[in-house]
Amino acid sequence: MTLRQAFLNQSETCAHMGSPLMGRVLNILAEHWDPDTPLGQKMAEYQGDIGPAGHSLPLRIGGGLHALVLRSQDAGLMQAYPPNTVDDATLAQAILNALTTHEDFFLDWTRHAPQTNEVRRSAALIPMAHVALSHFDRPIVLSELGASGGLNLMWDHFALATPAHSFGPEDPVLTFRPDWTGPVPAKGNPQVVDRSGVDLNPLNLQDENDHLALLSYLWADQPHRVELTRAATSVLTAKVDQGDAIDWLEQRLATVPNGHMHMIQHTVAWQYFPADAQARGTAMIEVAGAAATPETPLAWMQMETDGDTTGAVGAALTLRLWPGDLTLNLGRADFHGRWIKWAS
Repeated sequence: MTLRQAFLNQSETCAHMGSPLMGRVLNILAEHWDPDTPLGQKMAEYQGDIGPAGHSLPLRIGGGLHALVLRSQDAGLMQAYPPNTVDDATLAQAILNALTTHEDFFLDWTRHAPQTNEVRRSAALIPMAHVALSHFDRPIVLSELGASGGLNLMWDHFALATPAHSFGPEDPVLTFRPDWTGPVPAKGNPQVVDRSGVDLNPLNLQDENDHLALLSYLWADQPHRVELTRAATSVLTAKVDQGDAIDWLEQRLATVPNGHMHMIQHTVAWQYFPADAQARGTAMIEVAGAAATPETPLAWMQMETDGDTTGAVGAALTLRLWPGDLTLNLGRADFHGRWIKWAS
């Protein structure tokens, strides 16, 4: 795939997922990208999938543009971004000027993969966790792979409203109201007694620069996502370690106390792990599962793409449980948690 095609594909996806601005920005980049600049040459060095299921180069560049706006570092771009409205020619000129003026910034910024830490993915984690509790009602030791800033480790502090009933505490810091279709699972009583995550490049959301980096990947014409992120950050207590996810998980699997359920979760992260790491991680979890007992059960919650990169059919929701090695295909969810189609 060429970078131009990656821009066009991501433009279509962003527009489909409710961001006309990002659709326009990425379409402009597709039409005007200069491969002969240092930034263009740097992007050309990437091998393999450069789209949303791989290196996500379009979103790296789009996030860098938004970062300049949030940091008030480019007046022309700020005038072209929300809450202002400009025509395509004005927006294009502002984008191209920013790429030239801040080239050193973009060369550094694009070294890292995007991190949205999309908190609305907890709308899928919450019902999956309650299903796990319906099988094994134990206090939870929670581990997240690819945890970014750790916001989705706090899902038990959030509420989920469904057509049947609401999940979550009586005084949630925020409430998700996805478009829900299908049956609703029974409610449990989650007690998370330990929560921790890992990421190659974790964000410390108490640090101003890291917080701005996270917000930069939330599309500028979707301020409601910023509001949810800030609300979730207000109750953040989870620790996120820096390191290799599979090495870290090996240590976590060995330290769960008796009488607790170890719950592993990841959302739109597994696809970024190398194939050998995926194979090793799966084997490691299955070995731990084979040793699980009703007193020390193991749950593996996954919200991951199974081929969709357009956002049209979203991510698959899969829960594996041990003892018993039970695999439950629980439905699908929008990548940004806007809808959930729960399996019957």
